[in-house]
Amino acid sequence: MRFGIDLGGTKIEIIALAKGNKEVYRKRLPTPQNAYQDTLNTITSLVQEAESQLAVTGTVGIGIPGMLSPDNGLVKNANSVCLIGQNLRQDIETRLLREVRIANDADCFILSEASDGAAASHNTAFGVILGTGVGGGITVNKTLLSGPNAIAGEWGHNPLPWPNTHDLPLLPCYCGKQGCIETFLSGPGFKQSYLSLSGQSLSPIEIIALLEKDNKADIAFSYYIDRLARALATVINILDPDVIVLGGGMSNVQEIYPQVEKVWSSYVFSDKVNTQLVKALHGDSSGVRGAAWLWHENEST
Repeated sequence: MRFGIDLGGTKIEIIALAKGNKEVYRKRLPTPQNAYQDTLNTITSLVQEAESQLAVTGTVGIGIPGMLSPDNGLVKNANSVCLIGQNLRQDIETRLLREVRIANDADCFILSEASDGAAASHNTAFGVILGTGVGGGITVNKTLLSGPNAIAGEWGHNPLPWPNTHDLPLLPCYCGKQGCIETFLSGPGFKQSYLSLSGQSLSPIEIIALLEKDNKADIAFSYYIDRLARALATVINILDPDVIVLGGGMSNVQEIYPQVEKVWSSYVFSDKVNTQLVKALHGDSSGVRGAAWLWHENEST
């Protein structure tokens, strides 16, 4: 049995995958806010309850909104700031009395999609999370690409390329920089773009509902499309992936896919763009499924 846990900003979810990747259990609880020990307690209780109900002991993989430093094993770059500097893996392993594998949530997302999702038939895949934050991950032959800094795919904290006047002023990012891709392409970034045009504070879903009815919504969305096309063009220019898979709340906007593919050709350094842009097959479940996939089916704790 493989257990996957998605440690999010608002919820902690567990899934159990049996042989053949069949989902046999799922539960979620609210994430304790700014409370590290309570977060540990919630993760521990989710695993113990799942194992009790299923009468099994399983492997545990966890996706987090950050990553573990290769230098000291502590959490870094997490937008859930209570995790930063904590020895999360050791603390969870001490409680569960077994090895635990931890990866960035965007890495878990693309690992799921590359294993048996929208990127399963491709060799090289880039996964994109367009949600409250913006993250990315890379798989090659269904294996996560890592590196000496554990930040492969972290495109959200690069500057938006080829800036236009309507991209100014650059907004501050939680990472301490200004003008990060995340500040433009996250759900809050899209919301801020519409707010600056209209003076109205609406959710991304409400803004999308106004398309072709509200000129300001149309403009904000056109800016979003162009910004996403620019940002993904740099990924294609560097990595040249077979497929780019979108996840997160903004990925549910169907108009994004054909429009971005139409626009990005003017930014990609090629006569034709053969990269496919697709929606995640497993949707919101990809992160928690990918956490379970941090262990292969034939492995055990």
